Amino acid sequence: MASYAERTAFVTGGTGFVGSHLVEELLHRGMDEVRCLVRTDPKWLSDLNVTPVHGDLSDVEVLWEALDGVDEVYHVAGRTRAPTEDAFYEANVQATLNLLGAVQHAAPDLDRVLVTSSLAAVGRCHDDVATEEVPLRPVSMYGRSKAQMEQALRERPETTPESYAETLPLTVVRPPAVYGPRDRDILDFFRAVKRHVCPIVGGGSARTLSLVHVRDLATGMVDAARHPGARGETYFLGSARPHAWNEVKQAATAALDTWAVTLPVPGPLLGAVGAMAEAWGWATGAHPPLNRDKTREIRHACTACSSEKAARDFDYDPSIPLDDGVARTLRWYEEHGWL
Repeated sequence: MASYAERTAFVTGGTGFVGSHLVEELLHRGMDEVRCLVRTDPKWLSDLNVTPVHGDLSDVEVLWEALDGVDEVYHVAGRTRAPTEDAFYEANVQATLNLLGAVQHAAPDLDRVLVTSSLAAVGRCHDDVATEEVPLRPVSMYGRSKAQMEQALRERPETTPESYAETLPLTVVRPPAVYGPRDRDILDFFRAVKRHVCPIVGGGSARTLSLVHVRDLATGMVDAARHPGARGETYFLGSARPHAWNEVKQAATAALDTWAVTLPVPGPLLGAVGAMAEAWGWATGAHPPLNRDKTREIRHACTACSSEKAARDFDYDPSIPLDDGVARTLRWYEEHGWL
C-alpha cells in the first residue's frame, strides 16, 4: 500500500467512542484525508481535521459521493443497545449491507474495508478463551445482530452472483469489552468503586474477561486494515491476556487511592435488575446500558478471547497495561467531570 500521506479513508461511527479514537489514530499516522459520516452532531470530531459527510447509512447517494476516490473504509457505526431485534438488524446488518453495496458501486478497487463486529457474536462457548475458530452461538439480540452481519458478508446478494466477501477486500475485527476516555458503558462500574462498592457477577475471580484499551484497539484496527495478509480474515483484538474482575477492581482502587468492598451479584438478581432498569427506560423514553439483553450477555456469553492470530499475522501487541489504562481512563473522567 502507498504511504498514508497519499491516501483517503472513510469512517462510519467516527463520532462515537471507538470511532473517534480510530480517527485520531489515522490522523496521527498522517492519513491525507479522513472523511467521517456525521448525522447531526460531530461530537468528538469537532476539533479534528476531518471532512464531515452529512447523512447516514440509509442514504445511498450520500455514500456514493463520500466513497469516491477512497482507499480504505472503516465501518465502526452500529448500535450496542436497542429495544427490539428489528432495531438491531436495521442498524447492524442492513446498514452494513448498504455500505458495502455503495462501496461496490463507487469504490470497487479500494484496498480494504474493515468491518467491526464484536466478541458478543460468539455467545456461548465451551472454551474459556474464544479463538476465531469457535462457532457463533450468540445469546443476546446485539450478539445475534453481529453474527448475522458476519454471515451476510458471506452470502450472495440478490443483485450480484458473488458475496461481498468474494468481491471486496474485507477484514473483520471482533473487539471484546473496550474501555478508555469517552466510554460511558463502564463508567457506572468506576463510579461504584469510588463509592467503595465493587459489584461483580459471581465474585471477583469467578470469570475472566478480555478488556482492551481503546488506543490499543484503534492501533490494531488500522494495522489490520493495512496488512495485505489480513484480507478475508477475522480477528479478535483484545488484551494481552484475560483479567479477573478483582484485577480491574485493584487497578481502579489504586488509581482512585481508595478502597472498595466486593459485592458478589448472583446471576438471577442481575437479570432482575436489568429488567427493572429496562422498565424504567421504557417509562422515561431511554434504553439503559444495563438491560435484559445485556444481562444475558454478562451471565451466559463468552467474555475472554485470544488475540494470538492477530499477533501472528500483523504483530498485534496491545501496549497499555491494565493498571496504566485504568488510571488514564479515570484521570480523563475526573478532568471532564464524569467521575
